[in-house]
Amino acid sequence: MNIVNCDKNGINEIVNAYENGQIIVYPTDTVYGIGCDPFNKDSISKIYDLKKREGSKRFPILGFSKEELEKIVEFNIDAEKISEKFWPGQVTLLLPIRKEMAEKINNNGKLAVRVPNNECVLTILEKCKLIIGTSANISGQESILDSNECKTKIPGIDVLVNGGKITSLGESTIIDFIDDKVKVIREGSISKDEIENIL
Repeated sequence: MNIVNCDKNGINEIVNAYENGQIIVYPTDTVYGIGCDPFNKDSISKIYDLKKREGSKRFPILGFSKEELEKIVEFNIDAEKISEKFWPGQVTLLLPIRKEMAEKINNNGKLAVRVPNNECVLTILEKCKLIIGTSANISGQESILDSNECKTKIPGIDVLVNGGKITSLGESTIIDFIDDKVKVIREGSISKDEIENIL
């Protein structure tokens, strides 16, 4: 396991690891995330193994910006409003994958996407654009907020980005769109009322 800081040298190593299909653990605004290039199917398989998670549950994708995420999913009017107001931030949107991307991502349904509000991961995303953004823990175990815990609790990763302890603002609020209606799947740090107030 290579441990790097979120500085210029560290970012170069992270980008290199990303391009070579390696598995990276990094800080976000909610918890430590584990990720890789979302188009590298072998790397994604490794994350399923590391997390001991079923392959049927798709991983979320973090993007540098809405513009980057628009390349892989389709935004409706409400999704546009929510993303404008709360991104970067703790709101995850479930949106339909663009037809031309379905095969690349190995998914033809919906995808959970978000722009995180964390300087370190945004610096990584500025170079990589998109990264798998699932929590860096074994499925069913508690999320990790301290980089030291990542070393022992999730062995087998290639690169650990040392972001110290995260002051988490809570889980992201997950929003789905069913029959053009907004449905809050999980209420996190952004309340349902806050979402409904802008629509």
